[in-house]
Amino acid sequence: MRTVLAALSSTAIIAGLAGCASAPRSGEAPPRDTPPASASNARQAVANLASASGSLVSGRLMVVPMGRGVHLTGEIGGLQPGSSHGFHIHEKGDCSAADASSAGGHFNPAAQPHGRAGHGAHHAGDADNLVADANGVARVDVHVDGVTLGGGAANDIAGRAIVVHAAADDYSSQPAGNAGARVACGVIRVTAN
Repeated sequence: MRTVLAALSSTAIIAGLAGCASAPRSGEAPPRDTPPASASNARQAVANLASASGSLVSGRLMVVPMGRGVHLTGEIGGLQPGSSHGFHIHEKGDCSAADASSAGGHFNPAAQPHGRAGHGAHHAGDADNLVADANGVARVDVHVDGVTLGGGAANDIAGRAIVVHAAADDYSSQPAGNAGARVACGVIRVTAN
């Protein structure tokens, strides 16, 4: 009986030590396989879009977390009256190149094909085309599902770029919808946490 109790005691001590060894100590980073947070931790961001590729297109957008994504509102001017334009979140927060090519490709953390948001597989940064009114102004009121604002998760759009293209996105051509030159670009900058 004494041998059985000793064996059970030893097993309990080893199991207890093993459990302690796998728990992170206070102030220690969690294990690498822990997924990043999937909720926004910023309350608001702004993107000031400046012209690119010799256009006169510019605007200002507000970005706020909403539901399972973010909502973008604002105005973009300098477009041809009645024209349609591809509108995407791009992977890099760099609009320094004259043609905005420094913003990289569409934001696509899940490695999906390009498509139309809400209609099957698509990039996380895909959004519906913008349509300019008779004065060449597009009023933006767009929801982008499946992304966050702040927090550093793989789907976080803070610090990335928003790009307006010269032509409409056809929602099918790979890798970017055949939307043409980048005519405006702005970095998404958190303004309220």
